[in-house]
Amino acid sequence: MRITGVTVTPIAFRDPPLLNSVGVHEPWALRTIVEVHTDEGISGLGETYGDIGHLTRVRKAAPALAGVDVHDLNGLRARVEAALGGEVGSDRHGLTGQLTLESTVDRVFSSFEVATWDIRGKALGRPVADLLGGRVRDAVPYSAYLFYKWAGHPGVEHDGFGEALDPAGVVTQARMLVAEHGFGSIKLKGGVYAPHLEVEAVKALREAFPDHPLRLDPNAAWTPETSLEVAAELDGVVEYLEDPAPEIEGMARVAAGAPMPLATNMCVIAFEHIAPAVAQGAVQVILSDHHYWGGLARSKELAAICRAFGIGLSMHSNSHLGISLAAMTHLAAATPNLNYACDTHYPWNSADDVITEPFTFVDGAIPVPTAPGLGVELDRDALARAAEDYARCGIVQRDDTGYMRQHDPSYERKRPRW
Repeated sequence: MRITGVTVTPIAFRDPPLLNSVGVHEPWALRTIVEVHTDEGISGLGETYGDIGHLTRVRKAAPALAGVDVHDLNGLRARVEAALGGEVGSDRHGLTGQLTLESTVDRVFSSFEVATWDIRGKALGRPVADLLGGRVRDAVPYSAYLFYKWAGHPGVEHDGFGEALDPAGVVTQARMLVAEHGFGSIKLKGGVYAPHLEVEAVKALREAFPDHPLRLDPNAAWTPETSLEVAAELDGVVEYLEDPAPEIEGMARVAAGAPMPLATNMCVIAFEHIAPAVAQGAVQVILSDHHYWGGLARSKELAAICRAFGIGLSMHSNSHLGISLAAMTHLAAATPNLNYACDTHYPWNSADDVITEPFTFVDGAIPVPTAPGLGVELDRDALARAAEDYARCGIVQRDDTGYMRQHDPSYERKRPRW
């Protein structure tokens, strides 16, 4: 079964004003929907980033895939690499780490790779999880993903999620997400306020949710010294700290004295980063993400490496819709050593999904789809609306810092900040 063509559709969907260490989310989030078509009439779906640099590379690579067998992942990746011609991307899609040549190729390749799994599953009449080795869990647990946030974008009516600018607001947000979706663990995106204020918020969460595993992610906003102070304050409170300090070296300094594991999706984002991180003992949990590790097969390779070195495994999330969530769920279902609940932005963005049957959390988990392939189908009308929103929203590159400066001209992007 060979690829005959690829349809690439950039889309935009509404995003709340979620605060982070480099600013605030703009009113529109960007994604790209990929459809890979074959000579047997079966098409597969993929979803990836929507920033203009990445979109340009996806469009550049797509024509080069014609004629490739959908089972030939090595050949598919080689075509992508050749089409990109050694280009290294600079768009970091928010808050992931520094791109390399390998990771640039992986980020473009991944959406096509996921689509081939969808195609092969449909051709065989089997869900993708079966093709990845079989389900070790029937439902994949996800974590409530909390953010400091404004009540709504400036000049727009409140968005319905409410304001969360202090510990009380964070706890209220957590209660809402847990009540609606049943999440059994909680993550707070930090790096927004001074560390002692975020420590207060985490301790307030612990009081309100005494049995929920908690996580704090300041996106490398702290120095190693500050990170160690926070780690001491949160000893016995969080299951791990995520990216408290910048780079492998900074994380290693924190790990040497922190009482809890350190997780990352910033200093280890490509296979070439694993060896130095292991050598320095920098991280104890890697947050995998098939969007930038090169798809589902390479994410399984990452899982095997983590198992070999005794490194924990979780799953990172950027703003995404249901095609990505389906791929994440199949991958997590077939990865035995993915031993922490996964991250997801889906509750923030699911109202604008482009699949016919958006996902619903059951006790904080997504039941693994049992239909062939990814188990999702495009809602063509919703896709058309999202494509129109992309064309009219005026945003082609995520810029949390620029948007923050529109409302606070004094805002300075700084890492580490404390």
